[in-house]
Amino acid sequence: MTEERIGRHRLVVGAHYGTRDFIVQRATAVIMAVYTLVVVLYAVFASSLDFESWRQLFTFTVGVLPVGQLLATVAFLSLAWHAWVGMRDIWMDYARSDGLRLILQVLTLMWLVASVIFFAQILWSL
Repeated sequence: MTEERIGRHRLVVGAHYGTRDFIVQRATAVIMAVYTLVVVLYAVFASSLDFESWRQLFTFTVGVLPVGQLLATVAFLSLAWHAWVGMRDIWMDYARSDGLRLILQVLTLMWLVASVIFFAQILWSL
């Protein structure tokens, strides 16, 4: 006779990412949506859209706080985290071989880390 595992005594397998990933995906999506709205509104109401105008968007400060760079950094980190959760879930769902899944996840993570470093070098050198 098989033992039923229901409630607190159930047999749980897997990585247990469900609720946390759901919240992370929604939170990062909201951050990206708000930042996108800010950039679109800036583009609509800016007097010109030349290089200096865009540079001012990313380098504006409040006192000594570099708000433009901080907001862009938070938005980009949200994008990277959002992409990581989504791609990791895709690799976990569709890459059947453990070795292939590990390689794909490592390559994805390396690409995302490199993208964040490249982004930081560009934005914080303005």
